Amino acid sequence: MKPKAQIVNLPVYQPGKPIEEVKKELGLDVVIKLASNENPYGCSPQATEAITAELGALSLYPDGSAAELTAALAEKLGIERSQIIFGCGSDEIIALIIRAFLEPGDETIMADQTFSVYKTNADIEGAVSIEIPLVDGKHDLQAMAKAVTDKTKIIWVCNPNNPTGTIVSESELVSFLDEVPARTMVVLDEAYYEYVTDAAYPDSIKLMERYPNLVILRTFSKIYGLAALRIGYGIGQQEVISLINRVREPFNTGRLAQVAAMAALKDQEFIATCRRLNAEGITYIQREFDRLGLSYFPANGNFIMVDVKKPGAEVFNSLLRKGIIVRPGFAVYPNYIRVTVGSEEQNKAFIGALEQVLNELNATA
Repeated sequence: MKPKAQIVNLPVYQPGKPIEEVKKELGLDVVIKLASNENPYGCSPQATEAITAELGALSLYPDGSAAELTAALAEKLGIERSQIIFGCGSDEIIALIIRAFLEPGDETIMADQTFSVYKTNADIEGAVSIEIPLVDGKHDLQAMAKAVTDKTKIIWVCNPNNPTGTIVSESELVSFLDEVPARTMVVLDEAYYEYVTDAAYPDSIKLMERYPNLVILRTFSKIYGLAALRIGYGIGQQEVISLINRVREPFNTGRLAQVAAMAALKDQEFIATCRRLNAEGITYIQREFDRLGLSYFPANGNFIMVDVKKPGAEVFNSLLRKGIIVRPGFAVYPNYIRVTVGSEEQNKAFIGALEQVLNELNATA
């Protein structure tokens, strides 16, 4: 059997290590996972209740069009139902956009350290990825605009950027969109949208009318706490969403995911609480990093990327032995780790373990 040539050496996505695997490997009773930017406070109780109520319908296929959820979300966002597409996480929407628009030899532009799924899916379709270096952990929008050619089909802007956590402001985004040709799609990945508290952050949905080439991605996996159910969505002009829908598999979101997402949307009090607690966690962790003399990128999601002044993989393994799972392995920033903002107890445990690890590594240097 002969596969596509472009997938032979394609790296397999590596998620954060599972808690149970670490417990078994290292013989630990308590393990804290701060590697996958999950919500430490879970999901809304209303979502749990909705899932429980739906358990009697597991033998039935879900609504392939997610009609009720689409209607609820459209009302909340103030847009038309035809402007929304749901997927198995926003990851699937990324794959669908690329499947619908990229052909071999087409070009797509992204940052050199951003969400890896953009490049992976482009590679699968035989497209050419143009990676523009970040500047201080932030998208260099001017350089990205200058890199556009007649072959450029899609530009990816992860905002806040994963893994660095930096944001592009509304004024910066508007200046960038003014430069990008209307024929080139700009995908604004806002997976961490609900966590952002910076007033300069774009109101992207209002920009869609002015820029019909803009597509927005969001998810229920992060602040809504429904990562296990895999449900995310894309927003764009009706014509664009219609084209993406043509390559969507039937029944790509499940019954439980749909009812949980509808219930979660109604509980904005839960979302506000998670946002507040996350901001408090960021303040605490940054203060501790300052005390330890560690530099870090501005945090706008529910994670912080910090320079530990040692190989990130080395610090990761040392933290792992203490029962703390973080995320290392960033090609552009090899001495950094990314840590999810956890609960107050988890954050204190992480800082205590990190301080011990750095002291131990410095002592053996």
